[in-house]
Amino acid sequence: MTRTTIARMLCTALALAGCVAPAKVEPWEKGLLAKREMAFDADRLGTAYAEHTYTSKEGASGGAGVGGGGCGCN
Repeated sequence: MTRTTIARMLCTALALAGCVAPAKVEPWEKGLLAKREMAFDADRLGTAYAEHTYTSKEGASGGAGVGGGGCGCN
């Protein structure tokens, strides 16, 4: 094997070594993304009330948060 081949294999191995195991990110390492305000449902009580109202009006459950077709009249 030539030195060039060995160098290429070494570079490939080092490049792939970073892809082997993803590091677990702890909540305190997330910075602004770990704040409560950044969650999709920051106000869980308000989300629960809105979901209950939607379920009562539509007569169906599930599908919250998914945009879809229809006439849009509620």
